[in-house]
Amino acid sequence: MSAPTDRAEVARAFAQHRFDEALPHLARNVVWTIVGYSVLEGADAVATTCRDTAGGLAATVATWDRCLTVEQDDTVVVEVLGRYQRPDGVTIVSSCHICQFAGDEIASITSYGVEVDPESVGAPADVRRAGS
Repeated sequence: MSAPTDRAEVARAFAQHRFDEALPHLARNVVWTIVGYSVLEGADAVATTCRDTAGGLAATVATWDRCLTVEQDDTVVVEVLGRYQRPDGVTIVSSCHICQFAGDEIASITSYGVEVDPESVGAPADVRRAGS
């Protein structure tokens, strides 16, 4: 796939784990806040975490049941509902990524994510918890 050319597509690439497309657009001093987990500072730290994440998902098929993108001024918000299929089951994660740009580069990212309980009202009927 060719590299994204606009902010919304760069942010979608990041949110959907298409890191090879998104990483070239990181500002050198980017800050990624993963709410409730960690704060990463600098493009190298963010890229390392993204590559580690991609490696951890190597045996996983990720599909996107929903992807909503909203753009205003220098900010792009991407909300996704991802379905992660592994041999031991399915996990569904709802996440939101707020990407603030400086020019064509991502200056900061704030990410929120939560695993969707398969027993909850909003969970798809065919989902079972991975490992159960």
